[in-house]
Amino acid sequence: MPDGSGLAQTRWQLGVAIGQIARRWRARLDQRIAPFGLTEARWLVLLNLARRGDGITQTALAARLRIEGPTLVRTLDWLERQGFVERRTAPQDRRAKTIHLTDQARPVVMRIEGEAAAVRADILAGIPEEELAVCLAVLQRVAAGLARLEEEAGDGRRSA
Repeated sequence: MPDGSGLAQTRWQLGVAIGQIARRWRARLDQRIAPFGLTEARWLVLLNLARRGDGITQTALAARLRIEGPTLVRTLDWLERQGFVERRTAPQDRRAKTIHLTDQARPVVMRIEGEAAAVRADILAGIPEEELAVCLAVLQRVAAGLARLEEEAGDGRRSA
């Protein structure tokens, strides 16, 4: 909760704004993609595989999406039944499975990408590129701070 000082108030508002913007942006995109019959969890998996490369293990994909393994398994089961992904035995570890987009998924991903581009254009309309660049630079520094704290927590160190 803010303590009344200008800096504390700004930092508190920034945290609230980031959370609200992320939720509202995703909700808007989810609204646009709903007619495709995909939930947010499903389209996030497809977009992640398309944008960052498929052939990743289920464990690594769950970590990348920041979800639990069993949650991802249910989503992958549905996507596999629809013919959008396939699981293959990982060559380096026969117990692990890698996830791959199918040819059937690619047109769906292109439609999702089109809707994402339209939502981005609508949301960012009227904001000069220079301001977006400054905003992005600040958010990248925020993300780096979060990554540092996560790394410290993973190492067993306490962070303030």
